[in-house]
Amino acid sequence: MGIRTAALTVAILLATPALHAATPPGQGAPASTARDHLVEHILEKWANHVEERYGTSLQDWAREMTPAFARASDDALSAAASATTFDEMGQRLLATAPSMRAMNEALASAPGTNALGDAANDLVFVPVTPCRILDTRLAGGAIPADSARNFDLTSTGSYVAQGGAANDCGVGAAGAFAAAVINFTVVNPSSAGFVTAYPFDTARPLAATLNYAGGDVRGNLSVVRLNQASAGAEFSVYSFAQTHLVADVMGYYINPQATPLNCANTSVSSFSLPANSVNFFNNPSCPAGYTATTPYCWTAASGVYSQGSGYNANAAGNATFCSWQNTTGASQTVFGGNVCCRVPGR
Repeated sequence: MGIRTAALTVAILLATPALHAATPPGQGAPASTARDHLVEHILEKWANHVEERYGTSLQDWAREMTPAFARASDDALSAAASATTFDEMGQRLLATAPSMRAMNEALASAPGTNALGDAANDLVFVPVTPCRILDTRLAGGAIPADSARNFDLTSTGSYVAQGGAANDCGVGAAGAFAAAVINFTVVNPSSAGFVTAYPFDTARPLAATLNYAGGDVRGNLSVVRLNQASAGAEFSVYSFAQTHLVADVMGYYINPQATPLNCANTSVSSFSLPANSVNFFNNPSCPAGYTATTPYCWTAASGVYSQGSGYNANAAGNATFCSWQNTTGASQTVFGGNVCCRVPGR
């Protein structure tokens, strides 16, 4: 039995006992084994989605779903099993299982679920023209064996003090950022060994950024996490053996920046509402790349009343609509438009 099969078996054992206990007595509805098969199908079908999207294991999800499965009617279970999307599956169970909503909310807040603009994971890469930020042959001398040296990356002037360029390499004005792409080169190390680059003022990790032999001239491109505090240095480099070190920056990763929605209003369209009628009208479409967020509906006619607005599920792109009732004996003019928004890039 494979690991995946074993996990599914455990999940089914967690979820199905409540099905048997909840089956109403005296109903000749499908036997418990039929309900078991439906639950098995749902768990197996959406296990990968739940694990990847919410970071929740198959067993934990089965345990969370148990109340929903138990309260669902046979028809609801069958409909959920045939759903083609995860949301559709949830909605079909939700009709008879209120706990499904709580389950979805719990999944949405589960560890591993990132909000838009997650500061730890949604970093934005900014490439720069390769530029020298340090050269110990020109400044500071070789790094002694079994020691570390601290270096600056967010200089607002130049890197001359570290043996680098006489300008800011395009990164100095960026302020604090999370990581940088740096090409490290060792020059003439005294013996075989390694260097490790890591955030300044943190414990050195047990990992190597670059391994070298004695007398080597060897380079390696690396993504280096940086100290983002207001310190004079952003990263440190440890060397096992004495060596000169050269480093060129290729780009940096900046933290996501909170930005407001970018919104635009569509044109306003007018519609003729026949006398003594109730009707609705689809509002103008949004520009490409924008999504309708708020329909707006307006009229100056007396005796014309709004009957609500929303998304038209039967229209391509979920166009918004305005619904009206005309209580007068003549045609009246009503108006509608859309507020359309998008999440802008940095």
